[in-house]
Amino acid sequence: MLASIPGFLRIPLVVVLIVLSTIGHTTPLFVVAFLKWIVPIPGFRAVCAVVLVRLAEGWIGVNSRLIDLFTRTRFRIEGLQGLQPGGHYLVLSNHQSWVDIIFMQKVFNRRIPFMRFFLKRQLIWVPLLGLAWWALDFPFMNRYSRKVLSKHPELAAKDVIATRKACEKFKGMPVSIMNFVEGTRFTEDKHARQGSPYARLLRPKAGGVAFVLDAMGSALHSVVDVTIAYPAGTPTLMDLIAGRIPEVYFHVREREIPPELLQCDYEKDSASRVRFQRWLNEIWADKDALLASLALEGKIACP
Repeated sequence: MLASIPGFLRIPLVVVLIVLSTIGHTTPLFVVAFLKWIVPIPGFRAVCAVVLVRLAEGWIGVNSRLIDLFTRTRFRIEGLQGLQPGGHYLVLSNHQSWVDIIFMQKVFNRRIPFMRFFLKRQLIWVPLLGLAWWALDFPFMNRYSRKVLSKHPELAAKDVIATRKACEKFKGMPVSIMNFVEGTRFTEDKHARQGSPYARLLRPKAGGVAFVLDAMGSALHSVVDVTIAYPAGTPTLMDLIAGRIPEVYFHVREREIPPELLQCDYEKDSASRVRFQRWLNEIWADKDALLASLALEGKIACP
């Protein structure tokens, strides 16, 4: 078994294979993206969009196979029944580690439509990956700090406009729009500074979710509520490459979107804003209770 190869050999081998897979998949992806960009024929561009997604799914499939071959990580997954590869989903999840994204792609690849994440604009400069995300229509956001927004409140509208533009592209295709609602990875320090009312979660940020629901409207079928936990503690990317993640737990729950939230004017209507925040806080309370029960049963580490 490849996972039994000594670490000093396995780690560089895995890194080399990841690099080769990345180059092997991004090269044709860039070619197709370039053709899509220069040929202004809607039908041709639609075909290119499908090809780009298939290339991305193949890329994820290879990376997932590497995880199976070179690690002993066990996946405990609940709740995938009923999800459709042709659906239209808003995927909401807690955020523990950079590994979350890789594992989510492995778990959901070809089970739901290809997931798009909202990314910080600076990430477009990541070698190969930044251009790949752009080619795959990942939305890039500026995400200004509160200090900057307090001086230039007009900048807040830019991210709203970017959200609407991205969502317009997604209305005519199967899509999964992914949002780590806490906005950042969980740490005890962040948890303490926030004064979070949840034992194992940061406060959810409702604004981004509200803008997506407002822009997509009835084009979204449901919310896919994902809870991620690592029984042995929060891992790093190096833990993944080195095969030091013994187990990951995924709980998936499909939720209906309350119709009144689709007509929610989050920015201007305070009553709608309170209603939306209450709905999201209830989801987060359920998620926190689930994590608490897993800790009580000894299935995950206590905070």
